[in-house]
Amino acid sequence: MPSISKRLFLILALTTGLVWLSAVVWIFLSTRAEVERVLDARLMEAGRMVSSLIVSQEIQVDPTQTITADLPLRPHTEYDRQLSCQIWSLQGTLIGRSDGAPDEELSEHADGFSETVIDGERWRVYAVTNADLGVRVLVGDNLRIRDGLVNDVIRGLLLPAMLILPILALMIWLSVRRGLEPLRKIAGNLEARHASDLRPIEDVETAKEIVPVLQSLNGLFARVDGLRERERNFTAFAAHELRTPLAGLKTQAQVALASGDHAIRDQALRQIVVGVDRTGRLVRQLLDMSAVEALDQAERSGFVRVGAILGALADDLADTSRGVTVEVSPELDDIELAIEPELFRLAARNLMENAVNHSPPGGIVRCRAATRSEEGRIIIEDDGPGIPDEELPRVTERFFRGRNKAPVGSGLGLAIVELALGRSGWRLRLQNRVSGGLSATIGEMTPAGNAAR
Repeated sequence: MPSISKRLFLILALTTGLVWLSAVVWIFLSTRAEVERVLDARLMEAGRMVSSLIVSQEIQVDPTQTITADLPLRPHTEYDRQLSCQIWSLQGTLIGRSDGAPDEELSEHADGFSETVIDGERWRVYAVTNADLGVRVLVGDNLRIRDGLVNDVIRGLLLPAMLILPILALMIWLSVRRGLEPLRKIAGNLEARHASDLRPIEDVETAKEIVPVLQSLNGLFARVDGLRERERNFTAFAAHELRTPLAGLKTQAQVALASGDHAIRDQALRQIVVGVDRTGRLVRQLLDMSAVEALDQAERSGFVRVGAILGALADDLADTSRGVTVEVSPELDDIELAIEPELFRLAARNLMENAVNHSPPGGIVRCRAATRSEEGRIIIEDDGPGIPDEELPRVTERFFRGRNKAPVGSGLGLAIVELALGRSGWRLRLQNRVSGGLSATIGEMTPAGNAAR
């Protein structure tokens, strides 16, 4: 697992080393150029000085004779020894030279700077020609000693650098550890917590770069806590709702076993069948609710043909025992919605089942497309008692059953519908019809919501 501390340390150390190396290279090049400029100026000054001394006859030379003149260039320091001077006649005769200067001519150039090699040594030479006196002055630097001067300067720079770099690396490492200390504190806080402790992490005196992480963690804790609370409520309500029909089944079974009257026994068995149907529907809805909650935001890449799905559900859900029929408008065959098919089928089944259960004997459940004046896409209507206005905001709560509840209801149908549609980016709208009954509309989540055609 990669370490942030090591990564930061390596980045900072490499960056610092690269900057330091660049500085050394820059100092080396700039120092070399400056030293060469200064030493070239010294060469020029020395050459002109010797030439002026010859002119003023402070140095006596005779172009017709070979004389080793004692020139005023004395070694004073280690770096002065590379400076040598020669005086040559224009006829090519060595008239004089400084102590330690080579016998061979330093340069063949008449005037200005040049470089030459004598006995394997490279020299930088400045020449001054005095035509009136018939002499040429040559002053040269030994480049080996000149390079040594530059190298000494660089070594003087690198030596403290070699001592400072380990100290700098240690300071970078300590700074990185110090900077990441808030993260270690947060990790220690989380590690010490119990699994059920979902309290928000305090962000007092926390670095502003870490605040978004804390906010995201606290948001996650809040969502998980809310989910756990819903699961606890769901489990409690489910246990209560299952306990009631199971107790009724047991009672009716005991009545059937104890009674010798065929009519009473037949009635008890019919009640058992009704109870089994209600319990089976409740179990199915509980499983559906759990399955929908386990899904993340559903993909909306597929389309469903509304008419085909509603037509198949209508055949399954029609209550022939009470004469309740389900009508699906032919115009729905031309409508497709961008919604995950299983979620749409689940929402439509619970809406239609709810409408059938609340319809009076002989009632009709109508499935039709919304008109241009109506908000939404699909409308499912029934002829039942509707929902009291004060209960409309609560009917999609889990296990909520209002005054007009159906005998086989469990209070989960509309909650499943709203959750399934919401997972696919659609919404449910409920309103009472003026002529009686309830109208359930499936519409887009926003005006620019899912595509429909």
